[in-house]
Amino acid sequence: MVPLHTVLGPRGSSIPVRKTTLSLLLRENRLQARNTQKTTADPPGRPPFCEPWYANKGNKGASLRVSLLGANRPRSLGLTGQSKLAVAKPLHSTSVREISTKSLQSSKSTYASLHLDASRSLSRSEGSRAAFLHRQQLQHARRIVVKLGSAVITRKDGYGLALGRLASIVEQVAELQNEGRELLMVTSGAVAFGKQKLAQELLMSLSMRETLSTKDSIRSEEAKSLIAPRASAAVGQSGLMSLYEAMFAQYGVKVAQILITKPDFYNNETRQNLNSTINELIALNILPIINTNDAVTPPPQVDEEISKKLDIRDNDSLAARLAVEIESDLIILMTDVDGIFNKPPTEEGARLIDNFCRETSQKLMFGEKSSVGTGGMESKVKAASWALDRGTSVVICNGLAQGAIKGIVQGRKIGTFFTNNTDSGLEVEVLTKNARVGSRLLQSLDPSQRAGAIKTLAELLETRQPDILVANQRDMEEAEKNGLSSSLMARLRLTPAKLNNLAEGLRQIAASSLDTLGRTLSKTIIAENIELRQVTVPIGVLLVIFESRPDCLPQVAALAMATGNGLLLKGGKEAYHSNQVLIDLVKESLSTVGATGAISLVTKRDEISDLLQLDGEIDLVIPRGSSELVRTIQEQSQAIPVLGHAEGICHVYVDKDADVEKAVKIVRDAKCDYPSACNAMETLLIHEEIFHNSQVFNRVCQTLIRENVKIQAGPRLAKMLTFGPPLAETFKVEFSDLECIIEVVSTMEEAIDHIHRFGSSHTDVIITEDEETADHFLSTVDSACVFHNVSSRFADGFRLGLGAEVGISTARIHARGPVGMEGLLTTKWVLKGDCGVASDFSEGRKHFIHRKVPVDVEYLSDDIYVEHQSSS
Repeated sequence: MVPLHTVLGPRGSSIPVRKTTLSLLLRENRLQARNTQKTTADPPGRPPFCEPWYANKGNKGASLRVSLLGANRPRSLGLTGQSKLAVAKPLHSTSVREISTKSLQSSKSTYASLHLDASRSLSRSEGSRAAFLHRQQLQHARRIVVKLGSAVITRKDGYGLALGRLASIVEQVAELQNEGRELLMVTSGAVAFGKQKLAQELLMSLSMRETLSTKDSIRSEEAKSLIAPRASAAVGQSGLMSLYEAMFAQYGVKVAQILITKPDFYNNETRQNLNSTINELIALNILPIINTNDAVTPPPQVDEEISKKLDIRDNDSLAARLAVEIESDLIILMTDVDGIFNKPPTEEGARLIDNFCRETSQKLMFGEKSSVGTGGMESKVKAASWALDRGTSVVICNGLAQGAIKGIVQGRKIGTFFTNNTDSGLEVEVLTKNARVGSRLLQSLDPSQRAGAIKTLAELLETRQPDILVANQRDMEEAEKNGLSSSLMARLRLTPAKLNNLAEGLRQIAASSLDTLGRTLSKTIIAENIELRQVTVPIGVLLVIFESRPDCLPQVAALAMATGNGLLLKGGKEAYHSNQVLIDLVKESLSTVGATGAISLVTKRDEISDLLQLDGEIDLVIPRGSSELVRTIQEQSQAIPVLGHAEGICHVYVDKDADVEKAVKIVRDAKCDYPSACNAMETLLIHEEIFHNSQVFNRVCQTLIRENVKIQAGPRLAKMLTFGPPLAETFKVEFSDLECIIEVVSTMEEAIDHIHRFGSSHTDVIITEDEETADHFLSTVDSACVFHNVSSRFADGFRLGLGAEVGISTARIHARGPVGMEGLLTTKWVLKGDCGVASDFSEGRKHFIHRKVPVDVEYLSDDIYVEHQSSS
């Protein structure tokens, strides 16, 4: 074997590397980090940067992948790693000190302009380390320690490994390693692997003994009890490592084993050697697999903590201690439960803690530890808290769950995240439970009480108008600085007129809500003295996700109050200040009936994809916003129904018998009244006959141009005009702006075919004076809303007399079109009788009647129907 120093050259020579601006800058940074930690000066006559890359004396950052391959960004700069670097000519035996100061300063200024992650931009060499505050920041974690507990990779009987789970974990770790991150694994399993081997050997030995002497018979279970854990560890360590090596080789990842004992951390020299070894392996793109040397390690015992360092009693404390030593960004502690619970998970009322802070530990109850591990949940919490205090983020998760490691690194809501964040907002799981309780409370109220709360909210919208507008102005200013699109800016803006209309709509809802909930829809006499009623009830807990539009918050809140639904609102960050003021008004109105928990605004940084996993808590999702938002929600929500529409591609068709004046007025309103609304016109279809025989085309174009509308031409119109608008690329587009397409059609049937092909089943309009033509259009077009001589802008809950709407649905079940109170209700069946039993009917003693009766009559036992007397 050729010695490594023969390949790399003597310590006095430098490595031939490509001279990139980044590699030179990284080497300068490493020099500065090393100089700050040296206790003795370099020997005279030796250039400080002449040492080969592997002689970094345990200091982190001497990465071969960085200096030679440029695969990773420097930790102290926080670079995104997406910038392209120009590679210059190779540098042979050139010292960094020979680089001009001007060139180095230019390089530093170049990288200073790149994106920095504010929470992680501090130099690690200066000792300033801060853990991540939010899950989304975990995407920036570069050095990650994954600890595999015995319960994760060991079979239930403790003999052998669960290869399926282990393969999934290996795949995730390998993928992250190949992305350019630095992965380390702290693994259990050697004892279990060894037990399996020793049990086989012992049984074979016992079988031979039984053959020679029938008196000496030992059963299999007795044989297993003879196996010593340390002997099992000694046998299993080599086999476990061979298994890991074979599995990681499938992904092109090389691994190395490091066995550690407790004294390795308490001796400065061995600790420094350990640190150096790990960094050298990482520099070579080799994944270190670390385990306690259970063959020689004494059994766990209670020791005093040495020098305020975490005492190593199990692999949890080992992973935490190791992660802090090597300045890891993240530890993932994998166990056989979903995370930290407020009490043992098997007990009633146990709740998973999403974010764990120091105050949370005072409310915990710990159960028994796993039967196959040396630690327990209390050990994990102690180790995680110790690491968090020293700047390393920690997530405790269920290693049995598919994709847990990658999901955590992507910022998904998996397991328990340890954080120093002081955000006092309630967890979304708590909010959903409060909403469920609040929903049942609203149902129990008299209709007049629910209506009173809605009227209070309407009054608050008027009396607190100055506060609302001030908050909205803050949002507008920040949105403008952030370059929010004009269509979203229009949705974000609140005005006195908007607030007054909101208040008026809420009063309509209050008036209509008096006979909405608990209304009998049908009544059937099943048999003598058995009456069946179908009654309206709330859906349950709603999740409404909206962007920009803060005015929808009080609308949806009022509809939820009227229908007795619990409600969670997830607003866009661009409307943060407006939403905070409005939700406070909603809470104030609910406090008048003691149901403040029924409606809440989700303020924590939960990903929408995580909210959509709460299928046991949320009954219906309603997205309101761009087509991209709605489509994303529909794709991600696998278990919770979604009510909404992905696009609002609305058409106006001008028939050959249309009145030109009406056509011009309706088209202008449909496009220009509120261009960013989902019910705004996107395509105008004109009958060929009226196009040639009137000035409708010119009149419409002139009107739209005066309103600054950009016009595009369909293929047929473009051929008919010598100089016309630019050709449209596609009809399947929602502009949400002052822009539209005009096309010519030969017949109404062609217009209908166009609508069915390119429309989104939202709202479509015909302008004609021929009633028969209009009726055919209205009955044939398959859209949620079809209008005759009316602007598409009337597809709105307030304009249609629904008071308000939670959105417009293009679905074909449950609710369609503008969804008001009726769309937020479902039904239940109420059966009343007097000792009704099914056997009486199956045995012929009684007979079914199944007679429909009016809902406003009461059935009496003598088969007489008595109409209810009007209370008025």
